[in-house]
Amino acid sequence: MAEGPEAVGAGRPRRRWPRAVLAVLLLMLAASCIACSPVYVVKAGIAEVGILRARRPIPDVLADSTTDADTRGKLAYVLEARRFAADQLGIDVGDSYTMFTRLERDTLALVVSAAPKDQLAPVTWWFPIVGRVPYRGFFNVDDALEAERDLQEDGYDTYVRPTAAFSTLGWFNDPMLSTALRTDNVEVVATVLHELAHRYMFVPGQVGFNEAFANFVGRVAAIQFFCTREGSGPDSVKCTRAQARWRDLQRFSVFMDPFVLELEQLYYDPGIPFEEKVQRREVVFAAAQERFAAEVQPTFESLTFASFLTTPMNNATLMGQVRYYNRLPDFQALLDAHEGDLTSAMEALKLAIEDVDDPWDLLPRGTPAVP
Repeated sequence: MAEGPEAVGAGRPRRRWPRAVLAVLLLMLAASCIACSPVYVVKAGIAEVGILRARRPIPDVLADSTTDADTRGKLAYVLEARRFAADQLGIDVGDSYTMFTRLERDTLALVVSAAPKDQLAPVTWWFPIVGRVPYRGFFNVDDALEAERDLQEDGYDTYVRPTAAFSTLGWFNDPMLSTALRTDNVEVVATVLHELAHRYMFVPGQVGFNEAFANFVGRVAAIQFFCTREGSGPDSVKCTRAQARWRDLQRFSVFMDPFVLELEQLYYDPGIPFEEKVQRREVVFAAAQERFAAEVQPTFESLTFASFLTTPMNNATLMGQVRYYNRLPDFQALLDAHEGDLTSAMEALKLAIEDVDDPWDLLPRGTPAVP
């Protein structure tokens, strides 16, 4: 979902605001931001306004003779996916993804996150609307690297990663971005459905649950989309690819659980001094990467999760993995409990979410049906 830009969304949904009104909203938002820099909020807001001002209706882009075939084909899938989300999943899609913004860069934004060296606990920032989030989004490379240096000087592990898509949770008419079209058609559809899932349900201050839920909805809905649509079907390449990728995500989730538990046992042992914990974690990191390369990665059908081996490992990078892939088999167990009816599973969660302190308590414990 929105790794930064969503924290500056203020206003009414689906309305084009004059620049003067947007400027006032941004200043009000900056003044209300207790735990974040007003300068940061204004910069992010200005970048968001630029993205929104560059939007073009997707039908116009499709009709434009200068639009290349790949972009045209993927944008057609975007419109079809949002119709599927509205008609089949009951999501109020509003005007999201009816527009397209072409960016003059490969990456939408850079996301900066951090964690203590002896804890699997993210550094968080508070923003209006969304509450506390474990990252900040930057549209400028130098700003992102400066924020990372400040966190490193404070003794934290850090992680800077690119993001290609975001959601403003319905506060604005989210456009499809050119950066999100650099993947294949299955990923484009899964991305649209993932982001629209945030519009369906978003629990303030529960980023991990929100992202895992959107991952679940995006992947399972992509399976239903490609396996049932006219011209595709259960034997199509896209259907089998979507199914394989959901199984791969669950495999990675299953691998991460005992790895995280081992680290937590090390970090929360009061008898081990800080310096020793930092040294010993490197042994745990190395063993996990060796086990992943030898035992887990060969089981993947479509994805590789190569970044687990190539990205320098620390607590911040691990928290980024846990945030998106935590307990995915339990979401599958929820789906199974509803006999494969995704809409029913989504509705059950949404109805029960306000009655619990921890949304994770709503999930059954599942046994993954993957090797």
